[in-house]
Amino acid sequence: MTSDSPDEPTADEVAPDETPDETSTPPADGLDLARALTRATAKAPAPKARRKPGRRDAPRKGRVSGARPDDRDPQTLETTLGRLVDDHGWDLSLRVHGVFGRWEELVGAEVAQHCTPESFTDGRLVVRTDATAWATQLRLLAPTLVRRLNEELGHQTVLQIDVQGPHGPSWKKGPRSVRGGRGPRDTYG
Repeated sequence: MTSDSPDEPTADEVAPDETPDETSTPPADGLDLARALTRATAKAPAPKARRKPGRRDAPRKGRVSGARPDDRDPQTLETTLGRLVDDHGWDLSLRVHGVFGRWEELVGAEVAQHCTPESFTDGRLVVRTDATAWATQLRLLAPTLVRRLNEELGHQTVLQIDVQGPHGPSWKKGPRSVRGGRGPRDTYG
Protein backbone atom coordinates (compact mmCIF):
# COMPACT_ATOMS: atom_id res chain seq x y z
CA MET A 1 0.00 0.00 0.00
CA THR A 2 1.09 3.53 -0.61
CA SER A 3 0.85 6.43 1.71
CA ASP A 4 0.17 10.06 0.83
CA SER A 5 2.87 11.31 3.17
CA PRO A 6 6.33 9.76 3.40
CA ASP A 7 6.65 10.56 7.16
CA GLU A 8 3.55 8.70 8.33
CA PRO A 9 3.95 5.00 9.03
CA THR A 10 1.91 2.60 7.01
CA ALA A 11 -0.79 0.42 8.47
CA ASP A 12 1.64 -2.52 8.50
CA GLU A 13 4.16 -0.57 10.59
CA VAL A 14 1.64 0.65 13.24
CA ALA A 15 1.18 -1.63 16.26
CA PRO A 16 -2.40 -2.83 16.75
CA ASP A 17 -2.89 -0.90 20.04
CA GLU A 18 -1.18 2.27 18.75
CA THR A 19 -3.33 4.21 16.37
CA PRO A 20 -2.23 7.66 15.38
CA ASP A 21 -4.71 10.24 16.40
CA GLU A 22 -4.90 13.92 15.74
CA THR A 23 -5.68 14.91 19.36
CA SER A 24 -2.65 13.30 20.93
CA THR A 25 -1.44 14.78 24.21
CA PRO A 26 2.10 15.92 24.77
CA PRO A 27 4.34 13.52 26.71
CA ALA A 28 3.65 13.48 30.46
CA ASP A 29 6.18 15.02 32.80
CA GLY A 30 7.28 13.48 36.13
CA LEU A 31 4.51 15.09 38.21
CA ASP A 32 1.76 13.77 35.92
CA LEU A 33 3.29 10.30 36.03
CA ALA A 34 3.45 10.40 39.84
CA ARG A 35 -0.21 11.43 40.06
CA ALA A 36 -1.23 8.67 37.69
CA LEU A 37 0.78 6.13 39.68
CA THR A 38 -0.82 7.29 42.96
CA ARG A 39 -4.33 7.00 41.49
CA ALA A 40 -3.56 3.56 40.13
CA THR A 41 -2.21 2.26 43.44
CA ALA A 42 -5.11 3.77 45.40
CA LYS A 43 -7.65 1.91 43.28
CA ALA A 44 -5.77 -1.36 42.97
CA PRO A 45 -6.11 -3.82 45.84
CA ALA A 46 -3.01 -4.33 47.92
CA PRO A 47 -1.12 -7.52 47.10
CA LYS A 48 -1.66 -10.35 49.52
CA ALA A 49 1.45 -10.78 51.59
CA ARG A 50 2.21 -13.67 53.85
CA ARG A 51 1.38 -12.68 57.40
CA LYS A 52 2.65 -14.02 60.64
CA PRO A 53 0.01 -15.87 62.66
CA GLY A 54 -1.74 -13.65 65.19
CA ARG A 55 -1.13 -10.34 63.40
CA ARG A 56 -4.11 -8.31 62.32
CA ASP A 57 -3.96 -5.46 59.86
CA ALA A 58 -6.76 -2.99 59.26
CA PRO A 59 -8.40 -3.29 55.85
CA ARG A 60 -7.18 -0.60 53.46
CA LYS A 61 -10.43 -0.17 51.50
CA GLY A 62 -8.50 1.51 48.71
CA ARG A 63 -7.78 4.69 50.66
CA VAL A 64 -4.49 6.50 50.67
CA SER A 65 -3.37 8.15 53.88
CA GLY A 66 -2.85 11.85 53.49
CA ALA A 67 -1.56 14.81 55.39
CA ARG A 68 -4.89 15.75 56.94
CA PRO A 69 -6.32 14.30 60.21
CA ASP A 70 -8.18 11.07 59.76
CA ASP A 71 -10.08 8.54 61.93
CA ARG A 72 -7.14 6.17 61.49
CA ASP A 73 -4.75 8.60 63.20
CA PRO A 74 -3.96 8.24 66.92
CA GLN A 75 -6.66 9.93 68.98
CA THR A 76 -6.52 11.68 72.35
CA LEU A 77 -8.05 9.96 75.34
CA GLU A 78 -10.67 12.71 75.63
CA THR A 79 -11.83 12.17 72.04
CA THR A 80 -11.93 8.40 72.44
CA LEU A 81 -13.87 8.54 75.72
CA GLY A 82 -16.26 11.13 74.27
CA ARG A 83 -17.00 8.85 71.34
CA LEU A 84 -17.49 5.87 73.71
CA VAL A 85 -19.92 7.85 75.90
CA ASP A 86 -21.89 9.03 72.85
CA ASP A 87 -22.05 5.55 71.32
CA HIS A 88 -23.46 3.99 74.49
CA GLY A 89 -25.75 6.88 75.48
CA TRP A 90 -24.07 7.43 78.84
CA ASP A 91 -24.05 11.23 78.66
CA LEU A 92 -26.99 11.93 80.98
CA SER A 93 -26.00 9.19 83.41
CA LEU A 94 -22.47 10.61 83.74
CA ARG A 95 -23.80 14.13 84.26
CA VAL A 96 -26.20 12.90 86.98
CA HIS A 97 -23.43 11.03 88.77
CA GLY A 98 -21.32 14.17 88.50
CA VAL A 99 -24.09 16.04 90.32
CA PHE A 100 -24.18 13.31 92.98
CA GLY A 101 -20.44 13.78 93.46
CA ARG A 102 -20.78 17.58 93.73
CA TRP A 103 -23.96 17.47 95.83
CA GLU A 104 -22.48 19.54 98.66
CA GLU A 105 -21.45 22.46 96.45
CA LEU A 106 -24.82 22.46 94.65
CA VAL A 107 -27.14 22.44 97.68
CA GLY A 108 -24.86 23.89 100.32
CA ALA A 109 -22.88 22.32 103.15
CA GLU A 110 -25.64 22.42 105.77
CA VAL A 111 -28.31 20.84 103.56
CA ALA A 112 -25.86 18.24 102.20
CA GLN A 113 -24.98 17.25 105.76
CA HIS A 114 -28.58 16.15 106.38
CA CYS A 115 -29.68 14.79 102.99
CA THR A 116 -28.19 12.66 100.23
CA PRO A 117 -29.35 11.82 96.71
CA GLU A 118 -30.22 8.14 96.30
CA SER A 119 -31.32 7.62 92.71
CA PHE A 120 -32.34 9.32 89.48
CA THR A 121 -34.74 7.67 87.02
CA ASP A 122 -37.00 9.19 84.36
CA GLY A 123 -36.60 12.76 85.61
CA ARG A 124 -37.33 11.85 89.22
CA LEU A 125 -34.61 12.44 91.82
CA VAL A 126 -34.98 10.58 95.13
CA VAL A 127 -33.39 12.33 98.11
CA ARG A 128 -33.15 10.76 101.58
CA THR A 129 -32.96 12.93 104.71
CA ASP A 130 -31.77 11.99 108.19
CA ALA A 131 -34.68 13.67 110.03
CA THR A 132 -38.33 14.40 109.29
CA ALA A 133 -37.74 18.12 109.95
CA TRP A 134 -35.12 18.17 107.18
CA ALA A 135 -37.52 16.29 104.88
CA THR A 136 -40.10 19.05 105.40
CA GLN A 137 -37.50 21.75 104.83
CA LEU A 138 -36.25 20.09 101.64
CA ARG A 139 -39.83 19.77 100.31
CA LEU A 140 -40.12 23.55 100.64
CA LEU A 141 -36.77 24.05 98.84
CA ALA A 142 -37.62 21.55 96.07
CA PRO A 143 -38.56 24.10 93.32
CA THR A 144 -35.31 26.03 93.87
CA LEU A 145 -33.34 22.79 93.90
CA VAL A 146 -34.99 21.59 90.66
CA ARG A 147 -34.09 24.88 88.95
CA ARG A 148 -30.46 24.69 90.11
CA LEU A 149 -30.09 21.04 89.05
CA ASN A 150 -31.59 21.76 85.62
CA GLU A 151 -29.02 24.53 85.16
CA GLU A 152 -26.31 21.94 85.73
CA LEU A 153 -27.83 18.99 83.84
CA GLY A 154 -29.80 20.67 81.07
CA HIS A 155 -33.34 21.95 80.61
CA GLN A 156 -36.13 19.61 81.83
CA THR A 157 -33.74 16.91 83.05
CA VAL A 158 -34.98 16.87 86.65
CA LEU A 159 -38.78 17.05 86.68
CA GLN A 160 -39.54 16.09 90.28
CA ILE A 161 -37.74 15.67 93.58
CA ASP A 162 -39.07 12.92 95.80
CA VAL A 163 -38.01 13.69 99.38
CA GLN A 164 -38.06 10.72 101.75
CA GLY A 165 -37.58 10.86 105.48
CA PRO A 166 -35.29 8.65 107.52
CA HIS A 167 -35.66 4.89 107.47
CA GLY A 168 -37.70 3.64 110.42
CA PRO A 169 -36.19 1.19 112.88
CA SER A 170 -36.51 -2.49 112.06
CA TRP A 171 -37.85 -4.63 114.86
CA LYS A 172 -37.07 -7.83 113.07
CA LYS A 173 -34.16 -9.51 114.78
CA GLY A 174 -33.08 -13.04 113.97
CA PRO A 175 -34.09 -15.53 111.31
CA ARG A 176 -37.59 -16.43 112.62
CA SER A 177 -40.78 -14.44 112.84
CA VAL A 178 -44.47 -15.06 113.45
CA ARG A 179 -47.17 -13.93 111.04
CA GLY A 180 -49.46 -11.39 112.53
CA GLY A 181 -47.23 -11.05 115.56
CA ARG A 182 -46.25 -7.64 116.93
CA GLY A 183 -42.59 -8.48 117.04
CA PRO A 184 -40.57 -7.83 120.19
CA ARG A 185 -43.35 -5.60 121.59
CA ASP A 186 -45.63 -8.54 122.35
CA THR A 187 -43.50 -9.63 125.31
CA TYR A 188 -43.81 -6.38 127.24
CA GLY A 189 -46.82 -7.64 129.12
